[in-house]
Amino acid sequence: MHWYRAEMRGFGDMSGSLLLLLRTPSDSLALQVPSYLPSFAFVALVVMFIVWRLQRREWQRVSEALGQATELRRQLEGERNLAQEELFRYLNQDREFNKEKFQFQAQLAEYEKYSTLAQLALGAAHGINNPLLGILSHLELELKSTSDPDQRWEIEQCIAGTKRISSTLRGLVNYARPGPLVLSSLSLRRLVSDTLGFLEGQPALRGKRAENQVPDDLPHILVDSNQLSQVLMNLLINAAEATPDGGCITVSARELAFAESIEICVSDTGCGIPPDFLPHVFEPFFTTKGGKGTGLGLSISATYVRRNKGDIRIDSVLKQGTTVTITLPIRQEESRNATEQCEIVV
Repeated sequence: MHWYRAEMRGFGDMSGSLLLLLRTPSDSLALQVPSYLPSFAFVALVVMFIVWRLQRREWQRVSEALGQATELRRQLEGERNLAQEELFRYLNQDREFNKEKFQFQAQLAEYEKYSTLAQLALGAAHGINNPLLGILSHLELELKSTSDPDQRWEIEQCIAGTKRISSTLRGLVNYARPGPLVLSSLSLRRLVSDTLGFLEGQPALRGKRAENQVPDDLPHILVDSNQLSQVLMNLLINAAEATPDGGCITVSARELAFAESIEICVSDTGCGIPPDFLPHVFEPFFTTKGGKGTGLGLSISATYVRRNKGDIRIDSVLKQGTTVTITLPIRQEESRNATEQCEIVV
């Protein structure tokens, strides 16, 4: 560069002056030194300027390297933070997957238990039902030929117990191997009226009021009438057993227009179900009646409702009452095992 050459040229001139000064006799040196002081100062300033420029360039280079290192460190820290967040997310996902896996394993164990239970039910039904019918026939003959009130009471208790065993076996068979669907178009109000009429003389409904609030103008629904009738019967008996004397049991229904479904509600003013029991009411053999119930009614009802492409739920408030809601499609596609009847059940 020009300034550098000028500086070096000045430095060469100054060097020549120094040599000339050294060759000058000593007596005249003292007189010539003051005249060279500005040149020495200028050379020193030039040298200092060159050193300063070199140091400044080095500082700039070091500063740039430091800035690049700082930026690289920030990038690495950002990547580290992202990697940690990704790791935490994977750990959370893994924890959720393990939780779901344990839930699925528990459900699978429950299904295996139910499958074993179903096989046991079928075997028990075939092994017990025939001798049980013979015992029931013999007890009924004994009842007809006995006039002693005490003996009749004992025989009636035996008959009641035998029928209870038969009902339990029938419930096990229905839960384990329900028959094929026989679809028919029916009037829901008529079905509810027939069911209430059949249960009118039952001891559980004595002293309680049962109301049919199903509208007449509801469209007919395509379901298995026998299964839906058994579902309503189970729900009404449960409601009657939970309702004290003077209470009310109501069956109502409405059309869900946008869903093309019918919603059926069976409500009572009974004792209600404790909140911790509600998640288990549809499990087989779970009962809130102590030793009086088999725990199969709601389980079988839920199975029947789902086989008819419907849904069932229970809402209950302790000491206020319970409402069971069934949602069924107005029409459903025929399944491979279903047979649709053309006539209308009215």
